[in-house]
Amino acid sequence: MKNDASRRMRWQACLHATRPPFLLLAPLCVLIGVGAARVEDLPLTWRDVWLALLGSLTAHAAVNLLNEYHDFRSGLDAMTRRTPFSGGSGALPACPRAAPLVALAGAACLTATGLVGGYFLMQRGVPMLVFGVAGLALVWGYTGWIVRRPWLCLLAPGVGFGVLMVLGSHWAVSGRLSGTVLTAAPIPTLLVSALLLVNQLPDIDADRLVGRRHLAIVLGLRRAARVAAWLNAAAFAWLALALMAGGLPGGTWPALLPGLAAGWLCLGLYRLEECAGDGERRQLLPLMAAQVGILLVTLAVLDLGLWLAG
Repeated sequence: MKNDASRRMRWQACLHATRPPFLLLAPLCVLIGVGAARVEDLPLTWRDVWLALLGSLTAHAAVNLLNEYHDFRSGLDAMTRRTPFSGGSGALPACPRAAPLVALAGAACLTATGLVGGYFLMQRGVPMLVFGVAGLALVWGYTGWIVRRPWLCLLAPGVGFGVLMVLGSHWAVSGRLSGTVLTAAPIPTLLVSALLLVNQLPDIDADRLVGRRHLAIVLGLRRAARVAAWLNAAAFAWLALALMAGGLPGGTWPALLPGLAAGWLCLGLYRLEECAGDGERRQLLPLMAAQVGILLVTLAVLDLGLWLAG
């Protein structure tokens, strides 16, 4: 009975380390690519759509699992004060014996992503290899290498979700890139990069101690927050211009509505002040929650608009 309980705890910790609530982002990005294919009236099969969704989920889960394992082994988890949006899941500090299982699960998810990519490589040809190799490199290299290169670290999540997932899923299900998907891709690219930067703000000191060197460390809290504000503003400015120029269907205009909340968020990020301890966290938590909500709602509404227009 004791062994069964211990095994169950390890599996629960492993599941928790995937950070399930955050896995919603991957299918939202894939559905932009699929929805753009519908708008362009490109032939689709449900098998390809489901496999693209599966590959995106396993890729995202692999990133989360490997990141959790690396942060636990590096000692970062012991230094970080977690929030609902940053600092990891806390699964491994609560159950250290699950660490080998988390590493193994991360490798298994990465393998599953590679198998899905192999299927699409056979179906769609060499261009899928470009998306696949770039995606696997981002997953494998993010925690150990990319986080020490400030501008690359800022761009990598946006490129991973907004470029590789959106464009890659579009190519996977249709075998080409359309004008609609190329127009839509910058929106998640900018918003995801803003999300990562905002989520790094509470962890600047802890990340510095374990050798990370992302943009929030280099610029400091106030200047990094302003970069995040500009990324949000650029995403909605691009969306508005795309609608006015006819690059996106008119039915996607409701995706602009979260821009009202983004205006409040940008103002809050610009007014952010450096202060000690809990005061800084009290400033950041509402902004971090708003950033997550704006990203997910914008992509969900954009998905719906593309699917209804298709």
